[in-house]
Amino acid sequence: MTALILGAVMFALLFAGFSALGVWQVQRLAWKQELIRQVEARIHAAPAAAPPPGQTITRQADQYRRVVVSGRFDHAREALVKAVTDLGPGYWVVTPLTTDQGFTVLINRGFVPSERQKSADRAAGQVEGQTRVVGLLRLTEPDGGFLRANDPSGDRWFSRDVAGIARAKGVPGPVAPYFIDADATPNPGGWPRGGLTVVRFANSHLIYALTWFGLALMSAAGFALFWREEKRRRASR
Repeated sequence: MTALILGAVMFALLFAGFSALGVWQVQRLAWKQELIRQVEARIHAAPAAAPPPGQTITRQADQYRRVVVSGRFDHAREALVKAVTDLGPGYWVVTPLTTDQGFTVLINRGFVPSERQKSADRAAGQVEGQTRVVGLLRLTEPDGGFLRANDPSGDRWFSRDVAGIARAKGVPGPVAPYFIDADATPNPGGWPRGGLTVVRFANSHLIYALTWFGLALMSAAGFALFWREEKRRRASR
């Protein structure tokens, strides 16, 4: 009976392990669906005041929250961040905004194609004076782009690294630890083009759950075949 016992233990462990992984993926599916629901609600909610630098910001509670802020742009300290959008390759124009509340927040004003990366080629869009910005709160991106690190000394940016850009551009503090993706409100001259935030969540948990449960059933079927073959082999002796 040793082989039968060992086989039973092995297949039981496989069945339990695959089943546990399937249950975990079902739990992850519920979590992801709730996250998507929350983000959808934030995106379409009325804009709230942008939080000050001292307020705690978390991915779970604040990412993609719709906010509003007023102040004046500091165009002399804008940064261009490499981007690829539905409009093609180009740059995000990230500009410090000195708010009426006394802190500075980086605004991703939107996209410009490569031929308009110079501010002189989009002079009409360099808004002066008091400005109101509505957009989505985004967390800083300090790790650079895919296989490409930011180069502050060379003023080459592949991600919207709030602290890195603020430090390299000499942005006066206090600086909010997040940036804001401006909405699609048109800028004079048409550039930068805002409202291009892509909100997408990978959600393959149902497929993963079915895969793990399928493997659990295969383990049960495998044990049944093993048991039958072992009994047949013993009976033929």
